[in-house]
Amino acid sequence: MHIHPTAIVSPKAEIDSNVFVGPYAIIGDEVRLHSGVQIGSHSVIEGPTEIGEDTQVFPHVCLGQRPQDLKFKGEVTRLIIGKRNVFREFSTAHRGTAGGGGVTTIGDDNLFMAQSHVAHDCHVGNSTIFANGASLAGHVIVEDYAILGAYCGVHQFCRIGKYSFLGAFSVVVKDVLPYSKCAGNHAKCYGPNTLGLRRRELSEDAISKISRAFKLLLTSKLNTSQALERMKIELADVPEVAYMIDFIEKSERGVVK
Repeated sequence: MHIHPTAIVSPKAEIDSNVFVGPYAIIGDEVRLHSGVQIGSHSVIEGPTEIGEDTQVFPHVCLGQRPQDLKFKGEVTRLIIGKRNVFREFSTAHRGTAGGGGVTTIGDDNLFMAQSHVAHDCHVGNSTIFANGASLAGHVIVEDYAILGAYCGVHQFCRIGKYSFLGAFSVVVKDVLPYSKCAGNHAKCYGPNTLGLRRRELSEDAISKISRAFKLLLTSKLNTSQALERMKIELADVPEVAYMIDFIEKSERGVVK
């Protein structure tokens, strides 16, 4: 364990023997740091917060602070962070609220670039990328492999589907379809994220079927209900399209089209 002599570490924190804490960092009560965690200088980690193995926290990061929700009255809530995440300078992630389930969760292998923000009661999956300044309001779900461009803003209670791509400065007020590429204020969908899907090594057959589903949704003369019926008839045996259908049918805010 290497803890710089200028760091302030609560005796109530649980720190693995293989952890680095840099100068002037602050580790508060009920913080648990697993093996291989690196905390950069001047970072502040408040609890209850758990940070998984080999996560890198760069200088001036704030994790586990109380939520920016006026309904929060000091109740005990948590932030749980998985393995191998990277939090770059000035990024933030807040604890949950009692009204939102009491916990904010972040999975494994995510990259949060400088000044990005994960608000209370959000649930971020695995292998996502938040570019500089990308921000989530409360209660947002971000699924695996999603990419949020610089300075995106996502409205509370939205869902960002897996393998989706949001262009820089997008404003999202509805659910973002899985496998899609979206951009704008307000965000519009411009079809499947074909390049991203190939980079993630989805099969060409799956990409072709996903593209067909997007044509039904976006460029046919069918409304959403009619497009879904056609997708069920033509493409429901394709797992990726079946997931899209389920995503749309479960949407409470509507989807970006």
